[in-house]
Amino acid sequence: MKCPMCGCQHFYVKDPDDEYETCEFELRNGKIEYSSDADAAECPEIQDNTETYCDKCSWHGRFKELMETSE
Repeated sequence: MKCPMCGCQHFYVKDPDDEYETCEFELRNGKIEYSSDADAAECPEIQDNTETYCDKCSWHGRFKELMETSE
């Protein structure tokens, strides 16, 4: 899975309860892998309609858009 604008493979989502708290992740072998400093149990659940942000450029959109571009 890569960013449709810059090709970066690192993304983040905002915590719905605290917009200043983010969880970074990448998708490897079809599975979400959070960064090593993130506690997966505390990260928000990522669904198709979850607003997702590229960690490198200004792209953001729904998680399902990333899945569609990776097919």
